[in-house]
Amino acid sequence: MNFSRLCDMLECAPVIAAVQDSKWDAAVESPVNIIFYLQANILSLKEKVDEAHKNDKLLFVHIDLAEGIGRDRSGVEYLAKLGIDGIMTTRSQLVRFAKENGLIAVQRFFLLDSKGYENIDDIITNITPDMIEIMPGVIPKAVERFASGRVPVIAGGLVETKQEVTQALNAGATAISTGKPELWYI
Repeated sequence: MNFSRLCDMLECAPVIAAVQDSKWDAAVESPVNIIFYLQANILSLKEKVDEAHKNDKLLFVHIDLAEGIGRDRSGVEYLAKLGIDGIMTTRSQLVRFAKENGLIAVQRFFLLDSKGYENIDDIITNITPDMIEIMPGVIPKAVERFASGRVPVIAGGLVETKQEVTQALNAGATAISTGKPELWYI
C-alpha cells in the first residue's frame, strides 16, 4: 500500500467507515474510500478483502478485535498475504510488524488524562506509526496537539454529527472514522 495514495484519498474523502458486519454492505456501497473493519473473522476475511478492493476501497483490519487471527507477527503476516491495506491496533509491537510487512499501520489511542498525551508523544517518536487515531475524536484540543506533528491524525470514536466532523477537521485531523452511515456521505 502506498502511503501517499492513502493521503490523497483522505484529502478527497476524509470520512472513514468504521464498521462491524452489520454495516459492511452499507460501507461498501457508500462513497467512502477507506473501511476500518472492526469485526474481521479469519473464515470470511478473504471475501471481505476482495469485495472492498473490487469496490475501490482500502481495507484496514482492527487486528486487536479480529477473530481467529493471532495478535502477533504471524497474524500480521497472514493479513498481509490476504491483501489488506493496513491494520489498526493499540499495540506498538503490531505497528512494527505491520510496517515490516508493507502495511499501513494506524495506532489507536484512547485519551483519558494528561499522561496519555505523554504516552502518545513517546510512541510517535519511538515507534512511528503511519497514522494515529485519537479517541474519542470529539476532543479538538487533543486533535490540535497532534495534528501539527509529523504523523497524520484520525479522529475517531463518538463522532456522531456533521458539526463534530467539521470541528475535528478544522482542528487539523486528516480524517474522521465513524460508524454513522449518514456521515459517510458528507
